[in-house]
Formats: sequence, structure tokens, C-alpha cells
Amino acid sequence: MRYSIRGPRRGPALLATSVALATVAACSGGSASGPASAPSPGSATAAAPTSAPPSPTPTPTRTYPLSSAPRTVPAVRAHEAARGPGWKPAPAGGVVIAANSGGLADEGKLIAGELGIPYRGAVAAGPGDVELALGGTGAPESYTLVVQGGGVRISGPDEAGVFYGTRTLKQSVKATGAMPEGTVNDRPAKPQRGLNVDTARKHFTAAWIEDRIREMGDLKLNQLGLHFSDDQGFRIESESHPEVVSAQHLTKAEVRRILALAAERHVTVVPEIDSPGHLGAVIAAHPDLQLRSAAGRTPRGAVDIANPDSAKIVDDLLREYSRLFPGAYWHLGADEYVALMAKDPEATYPELARAAKAKYGPSARVQDLATGWLNDRAAVVRPTGKTLKAWNDGFFTGGVVSAAKDLEVEYWTGKEIGARPPVSYLSQGRKMVNLNDEYLYYVLGEPNDFAYPTGRRIYEQWTPLVVRGTAPVPAKYDAQILGARFAVWCDLANSQTPAQVAAGIQLPLAALSQKVWNPAKPTQTWDQFRALAEKVRG
Repeated sequence: MRYSIRGPRRGPALLATSVALATVAACSGGSASGPASAPSPGSATAAAPTSAPPSPTPTPTRTYPLSSAPRTVPAVRAHEAARGPGWKPAPAGGVVIAANSGGLADEGKLIAGELGIPYRGAVAAGPGDVELALGGTGAPESYTLVVQGGGVRISGPDEAGVFYGTRTLKQSVKATGAMPEGTVNDRPAKPQRGLNVDTARKHFTAAWIEDRIREMGDLKLNQLGLHFSDDQGFRIESESHPEVVSAQHLTKAEVRRILALAAERHVTVVPEIDSPGHLGAVIAAHPDLQLRSAAGRTPRGAVDIANPDSAKIVDDLLREYSRLFPGAYWHLGADEYVALMAKDPEATYPELARAAKAKYGPSARVQDLATGWLNDRAAVVRPTGKTLKAWNDGFFTGGVVSAAKDLEVEYWTGKEIGARPPVSYLSQGRKMVNLNDEYLYYVLGEPNDFAYPTGRRIYEQWTPLVVRGTAPVPAKYDAQILGARFAVWCDLANSQTPAQVAAGIQLPLAALSQKVWNPAKPTQTWDQFRALAEKVRG
């Protein structure tokens, strides 16, 4: 009789098996009912060979528990657990690019440098390698990350998705030293996710902006709004109107460097020249453009939109900078035009009222002249193919002129005169981006009852549906809300240094990234999320 060993045994189990085998060998001629009798000479029993010795015990195979999802900010949306050792950076491994995926070279070189492993380019993947590949039919910016057989494969339908897969790999390694076994399928909940920076009131260096772009890329944020023109400054070099440019400004060479890094990190820069308000830097060089009331008051930053020269200079700047910025978006501003904040705009600014009637008919009001201004500026930029944006308080109802249908609403406030609840815009079919000033406005110096927003409040209370105040809009409008940006406004510019601003927005940005990428309620407590965000940063 031969006994086989099923599966690995260790310690007492292995010892018991050895004893049992020895016993079987010693009793191989016996019966189950009593001691064995001596075989008679010449019998078959006597001629039978003795039992063979047991086979050597096989080396035990190591087993692994089911893996857990990688620890990242934002959290991945789906992870299929598996048993295995996962993946760790090792000298033998490298980063390679799959066939027909040459456009991923930048992503490959970046992650190789971050993980401290070699970049080997377009060669076949070997043991321990990270392979990047384009392909598949997933949603834009989606990716699949598979850890299996000691290697990693990150694939996606576009370069942005593969890049975000490398961010997941990088963060997981920073958090735990490894990427767990299994498969990640991930994609963003919202297509527009980002940061807005007021560089007009406060000058930020190119290096500071570049650091924010790197931070944004790691958080899977993809939009950087640059508000570079306002009353306090005009902060980018100009050939068409150099007279409006502030002493502290970015050169166009610096802007191109920023744009190159943004493209590498899949961040689109959204420039904004705000008009017809917030043009104080332009008016300082061209005082003849200043708006004047019937009483002779000159509200800061407001140009006279009845003066054709106001449109000419703004259009010159729009044409110049729409060529500099290649991204898919342009922000036209349109907020806080002081003429429309008067109790009776027609009586306070009779010249504007006359111009409105002359252009749009006897029923036209000042709001129609302002809406016509917005539409005319949109017409200047529209041939570039960019998607056009304007602040929500630049849209008015009840006039003879309506804002162009293709303008996206950037909703920031319900407090200004003329501002309406979000549903008023959404019910008209407008697409909207959320910049809720209750949660997403970081206003230097905290004027006008603003308080610095906290990451905790965003993480625990806010969602993209919370567009105004603290109450969400109905879920049926979710698809029209395209995303959100966290905004830095420098009203009291010297209240914080650039370094303090960077530190102050770190956790709010991380919390925002979680909410616009993954629509599920977070599973971590705020303290757990904060600790993880600090661990995986940089």
C-alpha cells in the first residue's frame, strides 16, 4: 500500500506524517484485525517486496492573503483583489513602453525617475517591469492597472489616463512601499477638476506656479485657471499693449515654460482677461476708457462699454493671448460690472442706457449692453475653437439680449446683484463648473466675511452638487455640472506669502480631488485621509 502526502506540511503535521509512514512500513504485512502472522516458506506473501520508502516532502508553496486597494489620493474607484506579492521597485525592473504607444515616453521617463528605476523605452516587458500601453475603449482619462506575475501594466485609451495610472503607482509606493496585487479600473467622475489662481492682485513666480502644476498632476487635477488681469495688475508680457503690463509679471518665455510642464502633467491652463469690470490696470494706462456716472463718480476697474475704444483694446488683448495659450478653454470674466450693481443702472449711467437703446431697441437696458459686450468678446475668441466661460453674475434674465448659448457658467456666488440660484441656469440647459465661494474660495486676508476654507469641511460636507451655499442642487442636474475648481483670490495680497498660500491650499486641494474624482462617499475618516494625503504628497 502506498500513501501520498497531499499538500505541504510543517512542524507537528510533518512529524506525524513521518511517524505514520514508518508505522505503515513496519506493518505492511499485517491485517487490520490483529498482529501479523509469519509467512509460510514459499508463499506469495513471502515473495512480495516490502513497501517503498516515502517520497521526499515537497517544498511548501507560499500563500498570500487577498490584497487590499492601493492607498492613494484620490482613492481609486475599483480594485479587484488578488493573491500575490504585489510589486516593489527593484534594480532588475524598469519602465517600458508597449508597441504602438510611443506617445507615452514622457510619462514613462517621469515615473521611472520618481521610482528610481531605469527607463528602457520601447522594448518587451520583462520580469519586474512597469509597462505603459495605449489602447482600449474606456472613458477619457480612464486607466487599468494590473499587478500580476511580478510586473505592472498600465493601459488606457489616452495618454492622460495612463499618466493618472502612474500617479496611482507612485502614491501607492510612497504610502506602503508597494503596489498591491490585483487590478485597478479607474476613471474621473468629473471632466473638469482644478485650481484657480489670481495672479493679477498678487504676483506669483513661474516656479511657484510650476510647483502647483506638479501637485495638481499627482492629485489627478486637470485645470489651472489663471486670472492674470485685474485692477491691481496685468501680469503677462504683451506686445500689443505693453503699456498695461505691471512691473512684476511673467514673460512669455516663462508662460511657455509653464505651458510645457502643464502639458506634460495633463493640466490645461485656462486664461482669463476679465471684462468689462476688473480692468483697472488697463484703465491706468488709458484713463479715457473709464466709466463715469451721472454724478461724475468713476467706479474702479469699470470701462465705458459705450466707448468703442474699450472694446478695441480688450479685443487686441484677447487675440494676442488666445494665440499664446493653446488650451481648450477661455474665460471671459463678466462679473461685478459696477454699472449693473447700482440700484437704478439707467438713471445712474444714462450714457450706457442711451447706447443700449441705440444698439438694441427702445426696450433695451444697461444689462443688455453688458450682455452684448460679453457676446461680442465671445465672438472674438470663438474662432479659435476654445470652449468659452463666464462668471455666473454676468448672465442676466429678462432682457432683450441673451448670453450666447455655448457659454459655460462658472458659478461662484449667489450674493451679488443679479446672481441667481444655480437651478435657474441649469434648468435652461446651461453647463456649469462649481466654484462655490462657501467652500472653495481662499481669499487672502479673509475680507467680506470670507474664512479660509478647510480640507476637512470640503471632505465631509461638500460635493459637486453643492454649488451655492450648503444645499445641493437636485441630482438630475449632475451631468450638467462638469466639475469644480478651488480658487485663490488675493484681495489683501500681503496677508500671506506665496509659501503660506501653497501650504494653506494643500489639504483643501487634496479633499477637492477626492470629491471630483470618486463620487462615492469616502470610507476614511478625515484624520485618516489627512495623514495619507501628507504621506503621498510630492
